[in-house]
Amino acid sequence: MIDTHVHLDHPDFDPDRETVVARALAAGVCALLTLGTDGRTSQKAVELAERFQPVYAAVGIHPTRAHLVGDADRAVVAALAGHPKVVAVGECGLDYERGGCPREVQQETLRWHVRLSRACGKPLVVHNRGAHQDLLRILEEEGAVGVVMHMFTGPAEYAESCAGRGYRMSVGGPVTYLKAEELRRAVARIPDELLLVETDSPFAAPHPHRGRRNEPSYLPLVVEAVASARGQDAGAVAEQTAENARRCFDLAR
Repeated sequence: MIDTHVHLDHPDFDPDRETVVARALAAGVCALLTLGTDGRTSQKAVELAERFQPVYAAVGIHPTRAHLVGDADRAVVAALAGHPKVVAVGECGLDYERGGCPREVQQETLRWHVRLSRACGKPLVVHNRGAHQDLLRILEEEGAVGVVMHMFTGPAEYAESCAGRGYRMSVGGPVTYLKAEELRRAVARIPDELLLVETDSPFAAPHPHRGRRNEPSYLPLVVEAVASARGQDAGAVAEQTAENARRCFDLAR
């Protein structure tokens, strides 16, 4: 299995980061992608990728932080994008549900990320909360390629819109929640070749760990729930999503 979205730099992992990585490997997770959310955390993501062989990095500015950073952060992210263990640009995107950052600032920052992604030839990891139509419009206007919809939560119609554009969809812990029937219906509609899995650790822990710290070793719970929603074997989903991740992020076997 490959966990395509974690925040391994998060302070929640300070007491036992090495053990967390070891537990993930023991659980069958062969690679992890840790993502930055501004200049400082992007630098930390790269440092962690250099420290741990199975860890890769993505660099970017989270939409809820876009108004808090300036040219210096963008310069750091742009410089790091060429690092050999940086395999994607992000986490970037739009978030209309958490207040603080004006929508126009988020949109301009997203456009900057798309251009950086195209310039360095690396995929774009996209965050979306309540911004379906604006997000799709901007990605199309900027000619985004290699798009990964992080923590995809549906609905089914949105899965079809993304699939029609060739965007990959990464499914996380919420697919395991008892009341997430709509999400499971959407997950069933994702084409095999566009499906990815993630934990978003330390956030969004799957059932039965919901409400506690998430970690990459819980990825099998996500894979099992995805497989159940799609009527597939968990081993087949693990193999398919790992191959999809390798192709998307150009990861070594």
